[in-house]
Amino acid sequence: MTSPDRTVEELLRIEAPQVLGALTRRFGRFDIAEDAVQEALLTASRQWSESGLPDEPRGWLIRVGYRRMVDLLRAEQARQRRESELGATDLAMQEPARAAEVADTDDSLQVLLLCCHPALTPDSQVALTLRAVGGLTTAEIAHAYGATESTLASRISRAKQQLRQAGARFALPAPDEREQRVATVLRVLYLIFNEGYTASAGDRLARAELTLEAIRLTRMLHRQLPDDPEIAGLLALMLINESRTATRTGPDGSLVPLEEQDRSRWDRTMINEGTAILDRAWSGRTVGPYQLQAAISAVHAQAGTAAETDWPQIATLYLWLERAQPTAPVRLSRVVAVAQAYGTERGLALLARLEAEHGLLDDRLVRQRVFAVRAHLHERGGATEAAVADYRAAAELTDNTVERGYLTRRADNLAPS
Repeated sequence: MTSPDRTVEELLRIEAPQVLGALTRRFGRFDIAEDAVQEALLTASRQWSESGLPDEPRGWLIRVGYRRMVDLLRAEQARQRRESELGATDLAMQEPARAAEVADTDDSLQVLLLCCHPALTPDSQVALTLRAVGGLTTAEIAHAYGATESTLASRISRAKQQLRQAGARFALPAPDEREQRVATVLRVLYLIFNEGYTASAGDRLARAELTLEAIRLTRMLHRQLPDDPEIAGLLALMLINESRTATRTGPDGSLVPLEEQDRSRWDRTMINEGTAILDRAWSGRTVGPYQLQAAISAVHAQAGTAAETDWPQIATLYLWLERAQPTAPVRLSRVVAVAQAYGTERGLALLARLEAEHGLLDDRLVRQRVFAVRAHLHERGGATEAAVADYRAAAELTDNTVERGYLTRRADNLAPS
């Protein structure tokens, strides 16, 4: 049974982009509207938890946010002329009928696209998306990313200033720009999910608050653009991967690798939903990276045991994925699939070739993954001493204590006593 506080929290996150969109359309000032919405959400969180939900939550939030927006605009002394113009409409906006009229427009897609504007850095796009569209507070985002609240606050503030300086408009981009902007939104949602699925730092393997928020936002985008196959592919990928969450760590919080997980505890409802979404999106004509990744996850999900996994199919899918998305993580995942499908020696030979051709050891984060993959292959091939050395090298390069503990234990278990 969902607690009243949880109901309030979920409702506020659903309404956040709608309220922000209404205020931004009305005033044309995203930077100030975002601050006003955050204050309205905090006020609602306190009041609704005590007194219950109002009859029209969105209208309530818009009215409160509107009043706060007027206060913030009036605080800008250089905008006295605009203040006087706003004053004439203040009371009209507070009328319930007017608030309901504004609340009827769904602005979630525009808000997402604005938060992922190309003028912003990827880190700023992520932070602004979580706050403006996800309705998370700066403190919640900072906690999820293991950063200080002041660091996140500065990043969000700079992002809003950059949007204003870039002349970003609250409107759908022109058709020739829309595809690229949607692709940026997908990348941001993918980054949020991945950080939640395997945290880059900290003492937890995963951060459910981020994975669940990424799924919620991707569902929202899928509703807005149901015919986009890559949006469907990303949603399917998230659902199938999230289905394994309960089995990825043991009772003590230690990492449990995929082949050792209890598959009977995987969430079959999530898997079935994800595969159904993927099947509807898979046309066979234009298949993008997110659909391919979802297909790989679906093959894993369909295997009743680790031994039943169709590794040749997975290796083929990774080859297609590498052609579409030639990144280091994809290349390393293909190495693992090839080793599983065709033997350790072929996997090691492929890894050596990719290292030489693409400089995989030049980047610290990639280097950590290279050592981990190579350690796994050496262990499979019986090269114990080399496996121990690589496991320990990989452990030293990760900032996630759960992952570091797993790699260290693998080395210790292999090392001669």
